[in-house]
Amino acid sequence: MTGLLIAVIYLAFISLGLPDSLLGSAWPSMYESMHSTITGAGTLAMLISACTIVSSLMADRVIHRFGTARVTACSVAMTACALFGFSVSRSYLQLVFWCIPYGLGAGAVDSALNNYVALHYSSRHMSWLHCMWGIGASVGPWIMGLCLNRGQGWPMGYRIIGVLQVILTVVLVVSFPLWKHASETEEEVHQVLPLKEAIRLPGAKPILIAFLCYCGLEMTTGLWAASWLVTERGVNAVDAASYASLFYLGITIGRAFSGLISERAGDEKMIRLGQSIVLVGVILLFLNTTSRIGLVLIGLGCAPIYPSIIHSTPSRFGKEHSQSLVGIQMAFAYVGSTFAPKVFGVISEWTGMRTYPLFLLLFLILMSAMTETANSQTGGTDHQKQK
Repeated sequence: MTGLLIAVIYLAFISLGLPDSLLGSAWPSMYESMHSTITGAGTLAMLISACTIVSSLMADRVIHRFGTARVTACSVAMTACALFGFSVSRSYLQLVFWCIPYGLGAGAVDSALNNYVALHYSSRHMSWLHCMWGIGASVGPWIMGLCLNRGQGWPMGYRIIGVLQVILTVVLVVSFPLWKHASETEEEVHQVLPLKEAIRLPGAKPILIAFLCYCGLEMTTGLWAASWLVTERGVNAVDAASYASLFYLGITIGRAFSGLISERAGDEKMIRLGQSIVLVGVILLFLNTTSRIGLVLIGLGCAPIYPSIIHSTPSRFGKEHSQSLVGIQMAFAYVGSTFAPKVFGVISEWTGMRTYPLFLLLFLILMSAMTETANSQTGGTDHQKQK
């Protein structure tokens, strides 16, 4: 039963990744029919992120009341509705409306599944879980591109992903009995903490800042890599897009590999290992001839950090507080991924793209300092055996 349930959770995380990169891949074909501009996707993305942050902060109370399985199924259903809503939208204002369930669904399911796996499964499953997200995030644009190339249009891409989400919702509802025993155990230890009390826990503030820095670093690296390669390294735009994808390839491969060693190494060492590899990658960005290798190494280094921070939450703060902290961590993650790339965009208007490696280095230094501070305040993380 445990093996079947983790398979369902893996499937859910693939599904979670599917819509995450759809807007970026579809927008060049959408914006004219929506009477918008090429930059109009930024506002939609920020609205989705804002709703995701709200949903993440509310997730603790909602999950405590309805349980992980129901919240996950409902969240996926909300996302499916939003995708179908996108597919029939004929104005920018309609897209704005559908961004609300789009973001609310994503935040709740992200918090629910991350905490559930952190509580009930080993660190290798957490790494592979996020590897599944990478697969979904890669397949989503591929499906959209296939629809565009066949002349079916972007609405069909959204409908296909929406159908996949509906199928997953049915699978989740059918799997409710698999969650029952673990949910009963979860309710016995789960305590809902108000936001103010949660961030007062020893180590909470630094780990939240570290998480914000990690997500800011990851998104800034991915968003601006191609532009930096074109302007500062003289790479043509077509090749730059391919080279930038090496970063995401590094994350996906790195998370698959991290699952093989994370149980033996433990969360704390995996975080340090990842940060060290990112440091080497950033240093290589400063050297003109090693930019591509640097991007791959940054991706490989990023791979274990996010899953390991999440998986270490029960051991850092206690199982009874883990859902509260995971929800807040998700909120901080989206704050970092939403605003850090925009901050660099503003800075680059004044300094040019040459500050790209330096910006990443500063985020890495702050993240490393905060994770070590959290370790000292919580006594570090113990190796978690598979349950």
